[in-house]
Amino acid sequence: MQNKSWRTIRTLILAGGSLLGSTPGRAQTAARSPNDRLAALERELSRLAAAAGAVVGVAVEHLETGRKVSLNPDVRFHLASAAKVPIAVHILSMVDQGRLRLDSLIRLDTWDVYPRTYGPISGYLRPGSALTVHNLLELMLIISDNNATDILLRLGGGPQAVTERMRALGLSEIRIDRTSSVAIANWLGRADISMENPIPPEGFGRLVAVERSAAEISSLGASFARDPRDTATPAAMGSLLREIWKREVLSAASGTLLRDIMYRCQTGPGRLKGLLPPGTRVAHKTGTIGGSTNDVGVIDLPGDAGHVVTVVLTKESTLPDGPGREVVMAQIGRAVHDYFTFARPSPSAASSSPSRAKDPPTRQ
Repeated sequence: MQNKSWRTIRTLILAGGSLLGSTPGRAQTAARSPNDRLAALERELSRLAAAAGAVVGVAVEHLETGRKVSLNPDVRFHLASAAKVPIAVHILSMVDQGRLRLDSLIRLDTWDVYPRTYGPISGYLRPGSALTVHNLLELMLIISDNNATDILLRLGGGPQAVTERMRALGLSEIRIDRTSSVAIANWLGRADISMENPIPPEGFGRLVAVERSAAEISSLGASFARDPRDTATPAAMGSLLREIWKREVLSAASGTLLRDIMYRCQTGPGRLKGLLPPGTRVAHKTGTIGGSTNDVGVIDLPGDAGHVVTVVLTKESTLPDGPGREVVMAQIGRAVHDYFTFARPSPSAASSSPSRAKDPPTRQ
């Protein structure tokens, strides 16, 4: 997959130029403020997002310096499986409080194993099988298993408990309202399915097996896009990731575990990671439903360049699910990677920027 945007960014930054417009000389560039350079990055991200065939929300923050850039930061987007990050924070907070144990065995019952589109649990396990809480967290975040997600929601007191946890962290723009089975059934036109009236596994299997035309899928997606449930703003998701990485939420052990699991995410290789240099580490979580295709995470920059939170949420896409949607996310990931790798702040600017605390107080 070829992409010229990252080369443009690197060349112009090193030459002292602007991402858009003419290229000034070095003396001119030295006089420009860091905010001017960030504005150029914002314009480049806006240019890339225009090709997505969707409404695009972006929140970017360089963790070591606090430099930020965003697009539509306060617009709500469906999280899809990106909701599994706040769910994981809630579950690990319960572990920190002694209300759950990572090594506790959870025996699966009939309502814990949904068929099709739901992940490997339904392909390999049956009611009566048992998994630990740690197993469920890894299945939820690494391969996006929806059965594992809904089991953890049950253990955590339901979706509303996750929303309340986010509010306690000052992140009221993140709301979790439904299990995966309810959300998918609603997307597929079953408005009667709810947390109070769930769809049984066999009924869910029949629902997702129905063949639907592209026009039907588009119509269902347009209706689903208007639903405010299970949504968040890019700014709020960026704040949650910052708090995870800066150790401002969860204990040291739980935070380390969550970051390690997210580094091992196997889904969405063509999204944020799609155009990054080989070997670049990205801790992230993807999400897809209807016209929404998402990826949220932290990109490790080379050398001592630091780490950058990168949230890309989309909705109302006119493109089919797949590479057409993902390429813009990959281009945004590469633009962010290269900008913060090469556009280092001057020592005076860096010293006045927020620094990353080595061991700030834990907040639960």
